[in-house]
Amino acid sequence: MKRHLIASLVALFLTEVTSAQGTAKNIIFFLGDGMGPSTVTASRIYKYGEDGSLNMDKLERTARIKTYSNDAQTTDSAPSMAAYMTGVKMNNEVISMSSETVATVPTKDVNGNLGVNNCAATGNGVAVATILELAKAKGKAVGSITTTELTHATPAATYAHICNRNAQFAIAAQAVPGGAGYNTALGDGVDVLMGGGRNHFTPYDATSNKAGRVDGRNLLVELAAKGYTIAATKADMLAAPNDKKLIGLYSTKSHLEYELDRTATPAVGEAATQPSLAEMTTKAMSILSRNTNGYFLMVEGGRIDHALHATNAKRALTDTIAFDDAIKAAIDQAKLTDPTLANTLIIVTADHDHTLAFNGYGKRGNPILDINRDYKTGQPSKDADGNTYTTLVFGNGPNRPNLRTNLDSAAVLADNYLQETGVRLSSETHGGGDVKLLATGSNAKIFKGTIDNTKVFSLLKTAFGF
Repeated sequence: MKRHLIASLVALFLTEVTSAQGTAKNIIFFLGDGMGPSTVTASRIYKYGEDGSLNMDKLERTARIKTYSNDAQTTDSAPSMAAYMTGVKMNNEVISMSSETVATVPTKDVNGNLGVNNCAATGNGVAVATILELAKAKGKAVGSITTTELTHATPAATYAHICNRNAQFAIAAQAVPGGAGYNTALGDGVDVLMGGGRNHFTPYDATSNKAGRVDGRNLLVELAAKGYTIAATKADMLAAPNDKKLIGLYSTKSHLEYELDRTATPAVGEAATQPSLAEMTTKAMSILSRNTNGYFLMVEGGRIDHALHATNAKRALTDTIAFDDAIKAAIDQAKLTDPTLANTLIIVTADHDHTLAFNGYGKRGNPILDINRDYKTGQPSKDADGNTYTTLVFGNGPNRPNLRTNLDSAAVLADNYLQETGVRLSSETHGGGDVKLLATGSNAKIFKGTIDNTKVFSLLKTAFGF
C-alpha cells in the first residue's frame, strides 16, 4: 500500500513538473560547424575583448557535449549532426541512418562528379527519424538553412538519409516532393531551405554547369511546380512572399562566401548578392512563424569549419561573429511576439571541435590574431630559438615550417595569413574534445551537465512535448 502511495506521489510530481515547464511551440537549433571552445573564446576576444560577451554567452543554460561517433574518437560533421537530429550514434560519413550503416563510397557520374547513388549496398542500414521530420508530422513548419551547400552534411542530416555524405545529388533529390528519390517522411516538403550549391539541383551544361546533374532533372523547376518560391540572391529572398515555401540557393556551384569576403569593399561576384546568415534566419522565421502550430528551424554557420580546416583563423573568427549575430537577430525577432520566449526554445551548439589552441602567455588586450606579447613586459614573446610566434596556432595542418623564422604583425594580421601548425598534414583535422551547448527560452532548463550528443535529440523531443 505504501509503495503504491509513493509511486502515485512521484507520478503526480513528475506530471506537475512537466506541466510547469510546458512545451516549446518553436525550436531554433543553431549549429556552429567546428565551433569548439577555443574558437568561441578567440572570437569573443576578437570582437569584444577579454571582458566582453558574445550574444551566445548571454544564454543562461549551458551544457557540455560529447561528440565521438560510432566508429571514431574524432567525428566528422555527418554523424555528429545526425546524432543531434536522430539520437543515434552512426559511423563517420553516414547521415541519419541506423548505427550499423556502412559509409559506402558514392559512385561518380560521367563527368567525374561524386554523388550519384544513395545506399549502394542492399540492406545497408535503415533511415532513422529526424526531429525535423517528427515536427513536420506534428503539423509544424520546418526549415534548414546554412552558409554551406544545402546538400552539405549538416543541413542534409535534417532532411535526408544517406550512406555517404558525398552523395550530394541523391541528397538534393530527397528534398523534392513527389520526385524520384523523395524522402516521404517530409510530408509536403521542407518549408524553408537556404544555402549554396545550386549545381546539385540543376542539369549539367558543358559550358555553364559542369558540376550539374547528369540525370537531366531541374529540381528547382520541380520545386516551383510544388509551390516553392525560388531565390538566387538576397534581393530575391527579401522579395519572396512569407505565405509560400522558399528555397534559396545563393551560390551556383559551392558554399556561400566567407563573411570576410561577403562584406569586403567592394564585394565581387556572388559575394555581392548573397544574404547574411542573420538575414536568412529572420526571413526563415517570418515564413515559418505563419504556421499556428509552431516550427523547427536549423541554422548552420558552416564556413567556420572550412576556415579552420584551412588554418585561416581570421576568416573562422569573422564567420563565428556572423553566426553570433544571427543568434541575436533570431532572439530579437522571436521576442517581438514572444517577449519572454515562453513558447520558443533557442539552442546553440557545435558538432565538433578543431585543433585551434592559445599559445604562450599573451598580454591582456593584445590583438588575438597578432604575434604574442608577454603579459609582464608587453614585448614580443620568443620561442626557444628567439623567434616571435602568434597567440593562435593549430595542432596540425599544412603550415609547419621546416625552420621557424620571425613573424611580424603586418604579416599575421593579413586576411589570408595561415597560422602555423604542429603536425604537418595536408589539411587541419577536427578535434575530439567536448563542445559547448547554450540554451534559452522554453524548457531551456533541461539542458545541463555533460551529455552525449545523442541525448540532445531526446531533450528536443521533451521540449516539444513529443
